[in-house]
Amino acid sequence: MAKVNKIKKKPLDITDIPIIDDNQLKKATWASAFSNAIEWYDFGVYSFLAYIIGQIFFPHISSSVQIIAALSTFSIPFFIRPLGGIMFGLIGDNIGRQKVLSISLVIMSLSTFCIGLIPTYETIGVTSPVLLLIVKLAQGFSIGGEYSGSATVVAEYSPDRKRGFIGGWLDFGSMVGFILGAGLVVFLSMLLSQSALYNWGWRIPFLIALPLGIISFILHHISEETPTFQQHLDARQSENIAETSSTTALKQIISQYWRHILICAGLIIVTNVSFYLLLTYMPSYLAHNLNYDTEHGLLIIIAIMVGMLIIQPIVGLLSDKIGRKPFILIGSIGLLLLSYPAFVLINSQHIPLVFLGVFILALFINCFTGIITSILPAMFPTNIRYSAIASIFNIVIIVAGLTPTLVAWLVEATGNLFMPAYYLMMIGFIGVITGLAMHETAKKPLHNTTPTAANRHEAKALLSEHFDSIEGEVEDIDQQIEELQNKRQELVDQHPKLD
Repeated sequence: MAKVNKIKKKPLDITDIPIIDDNQLKKATWASAFSNAIEWYDFGVYSFLAYIIGQIFFPHISSSVQIIAALSTFSIPFFIRPLGGIMFGLIGDNIGRQKVLSISLVIMSLSTFCIGLIPTYETIGVTSPVLLLIVKLAQGFSIGGEYSGSATVVAEYSPDRKRGFIGGWLDFGSMVGFILGAGLVVFLSMLLSQSALYNWGWRIPFLIALPLGIISFILHHISEETPTFQQHLDARQSENIAETSSTTALKQIISQYWRHILICAGLIIVTNVSFYLLLTYMPSYLAHNLNYDTEHGLLIIIAIMVGMLIIQPIVGLLSDKIGRKPFILIGSIGLLLLSYPAFVLINSQHIPLVFLGVFILALFINCFTGIITSILPAMFPTNIRYSAIASIFNIVIIVAGLTPTLVAWLVEATGNLFMPAYYLMMIGFIGVITGLAMHETAKKPLHNTTPTAANRHEAKALLSEHFDSIEGEVEDIDQQIEELQNKRQELVDQHPKLD
C-alpha cells in the first residue's frame, strides 16, 4: 500500500484564494452540462421508445411483460455502474478530471450508437435482446464515471458563493438532453408511419448519439483542469506525496466519512428515484396503464420538462442565498404529503388535471435536482472527491435504476394505479430524515479546501470571513480552557491533596 502523507498547511493568504476565470468557468460548465445531456438523451430516447423496444426485442410475450422486459434492460446496467464509478473515480482523483470524462464519454456515445445497429428479434432471434443487454452494460459502465465526474468538475470550478447556481446547470443539461431525446421520438412518431417507425425509424435517435459524443469529447479535451484539483496536484508534487491507491481511497471514504456516506445515499435516492419515476416511468404509465395515445403522454412530460428547465436555475440561485437544506426539506415534505393527491389528478382522465398532477410532482423534484450537484462534492476532500461521489452515487443509483421496473411490476401485480404515489411518499419520508441530518454547505468552501472566489473583491471578503471564523474558534477554545481551569480549581478546593 502506498504511503500517503498529509499536506502541510500554511496560514491562508489572499494569494491562496483562487480567482475563477469566468471564461474557463463557462467552458467547463457547458462541457459538463453537454456531456450530462448526452447521458439523459439516451434515457429519454430509450424511455419513450420502451413500448417499441419491447415489441421489437421481446415479441413473443404479452404487452404488459414487454414493457417490464424493456424497462428491465434499462435497469440491469445499473448493477455494473459501481465498477465503472470506482475505476473512473480513482483515475480521476490521481491524473485529472477532464481526461477521465473524455474516456467515459467515448464509451457512452459508442454504446448508444450501437443500439441503433442491433438487428431485431425477427432477424437473429434471441441473440438480439442479448446484444441489447451487452451494449446497455457497456453504457452503464461508462456512465459510472460521467455524472460524478461532471459534478466534481462543476463544483471545483465554481466560486463558493455561486456553487448552487452554477451546479444547477448540470442537471439543466440532463433535462435538455431528455427533452431532445423525447422530442425527437415525438417528431418521428408524427412524421413517420407506424410501420416505418417500427422498421427503421426507431434507430435514428440512437445513431445521432455518436456525433453528439464527438462534440462533447472535444469540449472536455480542450478544457483546462479545475483550479482546485490543480492546486492539489501542485501541493502533492511539491511535498512528494504518493498517488492514492484504491485500497487507501476506499478505506478513507468508509472510515472517516461514514456519516457523509449515509447523507449522500439519502440525497441520491430521493433525487434520482423521484426523477426516474417521473421521466422514465411516467410515459409508459400514461400510455399503457391510462390508455392515452403515446403522443399525448410524451407531450405532457415534455411540457413539464420545459417548466422544470425554467425553475432549475432559480432553485440553484436561491440556494446560494438561503441554503440547500430548506429545499431538501420542502421537496421531501411535498412528496410525502402531495404525491397521492397528485396521482388522483393524474388518474382523473382529464388532460388539464393530468398536467397539473405531473407538474406538482415536478415542482418538488426540482427542489432536489437544482442543488444536489452543489451538495455532494462539498462533503469530501479533493484527493478522494471523485472516487467518493462515483462509488456512493453508482451503488445507490441502483435503487433508482430499478424504479421503473419495480413500479411497473407493482402496478401490474396489484392492479393499484396509486402504487407510484405510495412509492414517492416513501421516498419523501427518506428525504425528510436526510434533510434534517445534513449540514448546510451553502457559501462554504469544498471540504478541506481553500475558498474560491469570482473576483478579487469577493476573495477579500472570503479571507475576512475565514479569519473571523478562526477568531471564533480561538474564543471557543479559550472558553473551554477557562471552564476546565475552573473545574480543576473546584476539585482542588474540595480535595486539597490533589493540588
